[in-house]
Amino acid sequence: MDDNEYLEIYEKAINIRKSILKLSFEANSGHPGGSLSIADIMAVLYFSEMRINPLETKDPNRDRLVLSKGHAAPALYGALKERGFLSEEDMSGFRKIGGILQGHPDMKHTIGVDMSTGSLGQGISVAVGMAMAGKLDNKDYRVYVILGDGEIEEGQVWEALMSATHYKLDNLCVIVDNNNLQIDGTIEEVMNSYPIDEKFKAFGFNTINIDGNKIEEIQNAFTCAKIFKDKPTAIIAKTIKGKGISYMENKVEWHGKAPNQDEYEKAIQELNKQMEQVKQRIETRAK
Repeated sequence: MDDNEYLEIYEKAINIRKSILKLSFEANSGHPGGSLSIADIMAVLYFSEMRINPLETKDPNRDRLVLSKGHAAPALYGALKERGFLSEEDMSGFRKIGGILQGHPDMKHTIGVDMSTGSLGQGISVAVGMAMAGKLDNKDYRVYVILGDGEIEEGQVWEALMSATHYKLDNLCVIVDNNNLQIDGTIEEVMNSYPIDEKFKAFGFNTINIDGNKIEEIQNAFTCAKIFKDKPTAIIAKTIKGKGISYMENKVEWHGKAPNQDEYEKAIQELNKQMEQVKQRIETRAK
């Protein structure tokens, strides 16, 4: 990835963050904190990594994404909008009766959603099934699944991980959003799952630790995952909850609280400043 490609993806990440805030603000509901923490990961997936086409949404050879931490749906919707799957009009229906964007992903009504999720712990099981089907059908698509670090407290997660390594699903890439905060506090306070990387290694995964808010590290990790054979890969992405918005960062109260008018405007101002900086860097490199 060259500098211009990096900056363009960074720009997409900012736009995804804007969508997250807009959806939560207009619905007066949602989960902005854990959506903002994965915006950079979503930008890399949808604009560099995944083989997808908004004009061929049911292509059997497309890569799949399962957002197991389904409450972070605003991040998914923001990425789908940027990639051309959703329109601005679609975005106006978030958490509204008659709208196609539910509070959690719904594959029946939302174009580009590969799996309905929201009941924590279940998405990884579905992703393992998708990856196994790809192997059985001799398809070369890849399956990506995003888990929350609080979500991995669910026992079903580890049963699925055992299956993934048993069947050598090297077409499966698990991303753990390790922002260290869940609805009731820190991971250590609620149910300590550390060291997360060592647990995945013990379950037979190729394990990579990264800064999940640095686009270069995210891209490099995905590249390594594709090269590695005979084992699934787990990317433990250390992130910041509420990333990009100063007053939300590392604040547990923003797990499931929508911004009010003043908070929303302040957040958009911060993102606009970040966008200007990106554009200036792109223009400087173009000269």
